[in-house]
Amino acid sequence: MLSKNTVKFIKTLHQKKYRSEHKKFFVEGEKSVLELLSSDFNTEILLATDTFLDKNYSLIEKKNFEVIPVTQKQLESIGQYRSNDAALAVVEMKPNSWFEPTDHELVIALDDVRDPGNLGTIIRIADWYGIDKLLLSKQTADFYNPKVIQSSMGSFTRVHFYYADLGDTLAKWGRPVYGAFLDGENIHEMKQIESGVILMGNESNGISENLEKAISQKVTIPSFGHAESLNVAIATAVLCDNFKRLLPAS
Repeated sequence: MLSKNTVKFIKTLHQKKYRSEHKKFFVEGEKSVLELLSSDFNTEILLATDTFLDKNYSLIEKKNFEVIPVTQKQLESIGQYRSNDAALAVVEMKPNSWFEPTDHELVIALDDVRDPGNLGTIIRIADWYGIDKLLLSKQTADFYNPKVIQSSMGSFTRVHFYYADLGDTLAKWGRPVYGAFLDGENIHEMKQIESGVILMGNESNGISENLEKAISQKVTIPSFGHAESLNVAIATAVLCDNFKRLLPAS
C-alpha cells in the first residue's frame, strides 16, 4: 500500500537539494522505467499499475526492491508526467566518478548548458551516436533532474557522466578539443579529424572565454539561411554526425 510518507518523500525528489541530500532520484513512464530495470542502476522502490506489473512480471520478479501497486491517478499526482499509466521508480544515484577517454573515442563536454531539456536530449544524441562519456561543467544542469531523465528517453542508463572543472580535466586528458563557435572552421569542409572532445557552450553565451586556451580547433556548422543560431542540442547532433563521418575507422 502506498503510504503518505512515501508520497511525501518522492515529492521532495522534485527538488535538487533533496535529491542531493538523499542521493536518490525518480524515473517515470513505461519506456524509461523498463530501460532502468534492465540497467545497472540500483532501483529501491517501484510504484506501478497492475497492467504494468502483469506485463513485466518476469522482469520484476528477478529484482530485489519494494513493489507498490498504485493507480494511474496516484502516479500522476506524485510525478511530473501529465499522463502516466505505467510506473515510477525511486533510484539510487551513481557517484560522480572520474573517467578518461581512450585514444579512439569521442567525448561530449558541456560548458554551462543549463536547460534540463537540452541536457536530456544531448544524452539521447550521445547514445544514438555510440558516445557513452559526458564531461559536464559544474554549472550544467543536474543529470538527475526529472526533465533531464524524461528527455533522455532511457538513454541516461547508458552514459557515464562526470561533473568537474572543464579546464583542469581537459588539460589532464591531453586529448584534442573541438569547440563549437560561430567563427570556427566549416565542419563540411574538414577532411579528417582525430578522436577527442566535442565541447559545446552555454545556450546564450557559447563557450566560456577561460576555456578557449584548452581548444585545439574551433569548428562551426555552416548556415544557409538567416537564423541567428542553432539550439545547442541540435548543434550537438549535427557535429556528432559529421565527426562520426570524418573519424578514421579504429
